[in-house]
Amino acid sequence: MSLENILHRIDAEMPAATERLLDLLRIPSISTDPAYKDDCQSAADWLVRDLQSIGVPAEKRETPGHPMVVGHVEGNGPHVLFYGHYDVQPVDPIDLWDNPPFEPAIEDTDAGQVIRGRGSSDDKGQLMTFVEACRAWKAEHGSLPCKITFFFEGEEESGSPSLVPFMKENAEELKSDIALICDTGLFQSKTPAIITSLRGLLGEELTIKAANKDLHSGMFGGVAMNPIRVLTKIIAGLHDDQGRVTLPGFYDGVPELSEDLAAQWQALAFDHKAFLGDVNLSEPAGEQDRTPLEMIWSRPTCEVNGITSGYTGEGFKTVLPAEASAKISFRLVGDQDPHKIREAFRAYVESCLPADVTVEFKGHGNSQGSVMATDHPAFEQARQALSDEWPEAAAFAGCGGSIPIAGHFKDILGTDAMLIGFAKDDDQIHSPNEKYDLESFHKGIRSWARILDAMT
Repeated sequence: MSLENILHRIDAEMPAATERLLDLLRIPSISTDPAYKDDCQSAADWLVRDLQSIGVPAEKRETPGHPMVVGHVEGNGPHVLFYGHYDVQPVDPIDLWDNPPFEPAIEDTDAGQVIRGRGSSDDKGQLMTFVEACRAWKAEHGSLPCKITFFFEGEEESGSPSLVPFMKENAEELKSDIALICDTGLFQSKTPAIITSLRGLLGEELTIKAANKDLHSGMFGGVAMNPIRVLTKIIAGLHDDQGRVTLPGFYDGVPELSEDLAAQWQALAFDHKAFLGDVNLSEPAGEQDRTPLEMIWSRPTCEVNGITSGYTGEGFKTVLPAEASAKISFRLVGDQDPHKIREAFRAYVESCLPADVTVEFKGHGNSQGSVMATDHPAFEQARQALSDEWPEAAAFAGCGGSIPIAGHFKDILGTDAMLIGFAKDDDQIHSPNEKYDLESFHKGIRSWARILDAMT
């Protein structure tokens, strides 16, 4: 009955746990703004003190940017590393907040009580679910259940410039059997999910150039090549009528879903019409032989993110521009090689250029997709533990976005990661009036206690 005792303690101490979270939320640890450098230091110091209060020998480790917080607890059984970030997004536009963003409070809503304030969901509230689970475990047993490394960073919201160098310099110290990341959410705000795949990201910017200056469309129209015409033809040729990307070799390394994972996704009964309807759309526009969830979670994409050319101000100007630019991103899955895709994209663009037209390219980073090894016993143990806590059975899910830290754990430390989070779709992360449901905080703490129990 030891787990039940821990869960009872978590329930009884929720008011104190909530007050601790509110205290952390009051620190304006905005990592991207140098004006808040001291506040980022203060947040790191707060976490060091809090971990030390439960017997974790934690310390603040300086970097060229904001500090890392690292703590180690020895123990038997598996070695788990828990990652979270204490930095938060800027609060602009401030006039859209109902209350000051760093004066957090508990609010009553039609859907229940929420913790309102910047960082409540992303990621301080989520980070503290694991810490509070460990606090209850320590109070009940006098020790933690296994060997645990706590690893918190302060630059996630500003691109994590210090993270990779720090991980490489301290790789032996940070290696573990499994990494736990709490920076995701519930599927459709109700189903606990373990993210088992993440899409990588490749960014390309191209500028098509023709004449050496803008031209009068009456004097030169019809005889001079228009870069916009070249660019739009290039963009139009990137997809076929079925939504597939046409670049040679683009689908090399794209895996098919396993039957088990496909069945789990089907059981989620994803309502794509409601999903698209929320943004005033109705029909999926991707590969027409794939389900909507496959399109989002397990299929690669090519999307145009911006186009710039010619006169775009008020009124009208009849001009043939000298150049036209576009920014294009690729979401990648499985073993797709971002370098080969970049080469294929540039070769395709150059093959489309008529006489007198040149192109310049600018790369904007690249990362491969991540697929977690779900045959690791921790994945099924965690799935069952989450199912025991929540009304809906937990599922292995994909994520359409890119969370680089998961890939870094694999590439640098050789460690697979489990991404488990309790945020909801309406938490308004990165936006005014960010919130975290009190239920998510409470059941998140209980969930981690169950997962630690199952793994040990």
